Amino acid sequence: MADFYIQHEYWFAAVQLILAMLGMGATLTGKDFRDVVREPLAVSLGTAIQIFAVPITAFLFLSLLGVSDGVAVGIALIAAIPGGTVSNIFTFFARGNSALSISITALTTFACLVSTPFILALLISEYLPAGFTMPRTQIVREIALTLLLPLAFGMLFLYLYPRSAATLSKWSIRGSLLGILLIVIGSAIAGRLDVEAFGYSNILLVVLFAVVLSVMAYVLPRLLGLSRSDSTAIEFEVIVRNVNLGVLIKASIFPAAAGATASLGDMVLFTLLLYGGLQMLVGAVLIWIYRSSSE
Repeated sequence: MADFYIQHEYWFAAVQLILAMLGMGATLTGKDFRDVVREPLAVSLGTAIQIFAVPITAFLFLSLLGVSDGVAVGIALIAAIPGGTVSNIFTFFARGNSALSISITALTTFACLVSTPFILALLISEYLPAGFTMPRTQIVREIALTLLLPLAFGMLFLYLYPRSAATLSKWSIRGSLLGILLIVIGSAIAGRLDVEAFGYSNILLVVLFAVVLSVMAYVLPRLLGLSRSDSTAIEFEVIVRNVNLGVLIKASIFPAAAGATASLGDMVLFTLLLYGGLQMLVGAVLIWIYRSSSE
């Protein structure tokens, strides 16, 4: 079982990401991008915070603290990937601007075709093994095939078959969640989620990064004078990352079956999955706070 997962880790990651983006696409129409025209300031600021402020925060965090190679690469990946579809759900439950959240998610998803490999190249080059070359073309190709293509197909399906789109979205997202569960189980069985090996100090660093990102996500949109509902949407877009994409990129450039970088990849994977759990916890707490304050 462990050997099977290690040999096919990439496809576990690819299938669950494709299903997630297909599910997201089956809920999007052209009307969901109306904020780009109707509220250009909020959309522009939210997108800029995602593409510029988050990576800068990660750079400062890595520069100021003694972060080990695998954790540093994991944090850089978290900063380089766009927000996830869960941010839209969290924004809705927290009574934020859901339309704005959807617009920023969609825009940063398309933008990551260029921004993700560029940000990764800037942030993690010094943490990679000697002689390792960042496969930018490969990352761009995989983003296009597993992120943008299924997203576009889902939108097309909604346009052609609007009555069936909700069912497609529901089962695609459920399949994606099952994929994440299989990745966690497979990694655990293969001994790649070893808390002792990862280190409690590294766990603390990832928790601290989640806290720093959460504080920045809360403060910055409010300093820029955005409304409460717009600030809430941007806050969740920053905190809730598309960890699915991070796991796929990790599986692609640091495959578990490759001995030379397998241990580094294990650290990256643990960082991604730990942050994924933390963002769900932070999101749940924020939803409770914002719903309570608006009653």
